[in-house]
Amino acid sequence: MKNFLPLLVLTLLFSNLTLSQEKQTGKKITISGKLIDKATSQPLEYATVTVIGENTNKPVTGAITDLKGEFTLQISPGNFIIKYEYLSFKTLLSPVKTFTNDTNVGAVALTQDTKTLDEIVVRSEKTTVDIKLDKKVYTVGKDIMVRGGTVSDVLDNVPSVAVDAEGTVSLRGNESVRILIDGKPSNMGNINDALKLISAEAIEKVEIVTNPSARYDAEGGGGIINIILKKGKNQGVNGTFVASVGDPRNTGLSANLNFKQEHSNFFTTIGYNNRNNPGNIKIDQQNFDENGDLKSILNERRKNNRFSEGLNANFGMELLLDKSTSWTNSMNIRKNEGGNLENVLYYNYDASGQYLNTRQRFNDLKSTSENVEYLLNFIKKFNKDGHKLTADISISLNKDKDNSNIEGIILDNNEFVSSERTRKNDTQQRNLFQADYVLPMGKKSQFEAGFRGNYVKTTADYQVEERKTQTSPYTNIDEFTNILEYNENVTAFYTQFGSKINKFSYLAGLRFEDSKIEINQLTSNIFKTKKYNNLFPSLFLTYEISDNSSISLNYSKRISRPRDRFINPFASYTSNVNLFQGNPDINPAYTDAYDFGYLKKWEKLTLSTSLYYNHTTDSFEQVRKERGDFVFTPVGGADVIVDGEIVTVVDGEDIKTPVIINTFFNLGKNDRLGFEFTLNYNFKKWWKLNGNFNFFNSQNTGSYTYTNSKNEVITQSFNRNATSWFTRVTSKITLPYKIEWQTNATYNASQKTAQGSNKAIFAANLAFSKDVLKDMGTISFNVNDVFNSRKRIQDMQLPSVNSHSEMQWRRRAFTLSFTYRFNKTKNERDQKPRQNNGNGGEGDEYIGG
Repeated sequence: MKNFLPLLVLTLLFSNLTLSQEKQTGKKITISGKLIDKATSQPLEYATVTVIGENTNKPVTGAITDLKGEFTLQISPGNFIIKYEYLSFKTLLSPVKTFTNDTNVGAVALTQDTKTLDEIVVRSEKTTVDIKLDKKVYTVGKDIMVRGGTVSDVLDNVPSVAVDAEGTVSLRGNESVRILIDGKPSNMGNINDALKLISAEAIEKVEIVTNPSARYDAEGGGGIINIILKKGKNQGVNGTFVASVGDPRNTGLSANLNFKQEHSNFFTTIGYNNRNNPGNIKIDQQNFDENGDLKSILNERRKNNRFSEGLNANFGMELLLDKSTSWTNSMNIRKNEGGNLENVLYYNYDASGQYLNTRQRFNDLKSTSENVEYLLNFIKKFNKDGHKLTADISISLNKDKDNSNIEGIILDNNEFVSSERTRKNDTQQRNLFQADYVLPMGKKSQFEAGFRGNYVKTTADYQVEERKTQTSPYTNIDEFTNILEYNENVTAFYTQFGSKINKFSYLAGLRFEDSKIEINQLTSNIFKTKKYNNLFPSLFLTYEISDNSSISLNYSKRISRPRDRFINPFASYTSNVNLFQGNPDINPAYTDAYDFGYLKKWEKLTLSTSLYYNHTTDSFEQVRKERGDFVFTPVGGADVIVDGEIVTVVDGEDIKTPVIINTFFNLGKNDRLGFEFTLNYNFKKWWKLNGNFNFFNSQNTGSYTYTNSKNEVITQSFNRNATSWFTRVTSKITLPYKIEWQTNATYNASQKTAQGSNKAIFAANLAFSKDVLKDMGTISFNVNDVFNSRKRIQDMQLPSVNSHSEMQWRRRAFTLSFTYRFNKTKNERDQKPRQNNGNGGEGDEYIGG
């Protein structure tokens, strides 16, 4: 961004020169062309083109290339020299040429100035957030804040994205977001859990697409997050090694290596991690009788000790079959072993606050996860620039296993309460096939078409057993044990056409998706098949106000499909009184997304703003309701309330606890209106700021009817009008002795929910780094959650329960890391030819011209 000021000055100078020339002669001719990187054939955006008079040797006019590296300028006929300039590239002067008619000089290739580049990269660094009209690109490799962390840590630093205390990812406050890895859906089971297993060092960049075009999957009402993994880049043998250690335990080793020759590239990324994430939950709850009088008090204290040890490996080769054809084969392998030691203490009091007893529930969970994925990518480029055909195949298999033992006792007298054990085996197979065809039409138009088949088969085998005494054998609990088979087959075709007329450009697309969902509950012989096909139109309009500012108006239609967890009618087992149960009759939700954006670039500042509106029908909403039966336990052995959701009634010497079901249903509609802005500010050479602010209003309309334990028909209104906002500011300062200091602060405002409110959260991270070994190595130190304040704090008000809860998934963490690079500069320019990563790993570059 530091070259924006001279570019702006040159633009004004060129404008004045052009006006001067127009006064001298009325006839004008047009000179156009495109600037590319000679090594990669990639366009050079914001490069400078100057027309110099043959006799005067002075600038006559000029232009700046757009996002596609293209330029257009007008001059009077004559003899001229054209000068091409771009930061860290060798300046190129054309020979004197006579221009009498409109001329296209074609693709002009510039060569990197190695000496200049080496000098620049040590002192200057491209911002970690690249703002474009259609997306934001967050470069991870330059962010010292996340070294030694996971993908969840990376996303929690990305503008527009938030990761809550439980690891749930939201985009602009909307949790209906599609997360892709290298442009493809992840097959690692629960995606939020999967993101905690991949090392941050394996990530090259993250793309945020808030309103995707027809090229992308229609899945995800809130938008798309595309996580791009590292691959080999530079010629020759080069790589990066990272070692980290932290408290709580955070040991990691990773290597990114590649060997690239003229016609081939062999690459691999290997990472090992061993982590421990202690967390805690605090719940203070008051229980009331039918008359509203206080009946009992429960204070719950829960400590979690999550641990994991994992290995991630990616390796492959890229072959350049000829100058226009490439073929890439790669394999991803991920394996993780871990678990969670959960110790829960329930302190029981009567209505007067008199202590009754303390019950302990200890859960020893062990889990393993294995993922294997094979990928094939084929690219064929034709003679015309931009004319190409790409094909992708991804075949993957994921296996997850969980085993837990749950023991309950009364601590006061060591009395036996309960003993259960659970087993879960999940298997997922995914086959993905995709082809994309791009055909430029004329100088400023482009046609695209493609096919995508995504076929997923998931089997979930779940068993729960219990024993009545400490010595009796385990027996099966039929209401929980089940086998679910979930098949999702989505076949899609899309086409889109874009063109640019002067400063106005448009991109219109249409996507067709045919969906077939099979839900086979093998245990209870429930077989359901849902078939539906939909058209998903999209339209993107862009107007370039100037070289450095533009506005856009976008529309797309989206879908959110319910997954296996939402559908399985058998309850998952957390306790015998607090259950999660799927709804096999739930339908997909549809969203109409509108976005009005403005992008402005100054010398030191880039500003992106967006006014957005999402209208969703049949949106998903979670309801908590009584199942209609009770659990009876003595006061000394009460199976008490979990997470503030259970109504407890003392009946003589027993506690009668209604069983509560948590399930999803289709609400009437949800309307979300918001405003967001993101800015990058290079205040000084030694100080850079990045900020993001999002304000939104979410309005629900709908109700849910059910029958409670007293056989009463209850209709619960879910009408809600909630307003909230969040902001994030990142500061990067270069201190004396070239020590870099990065600080990140996030504030999430309070928000009303259907049954209470979420309190505001403020959290901050900081990091320091210092280059050593002649800039071949870097030592980094970071602190995650400096004030130990990243907690989900909720207040709930139900007819018979008031509760206050505080949940902290992970406490404050310290990490020290060392990075070593060989045959690679610190901030090397990306020299790998861009590839189509399925869902547009390089995004809609065409948008905005």
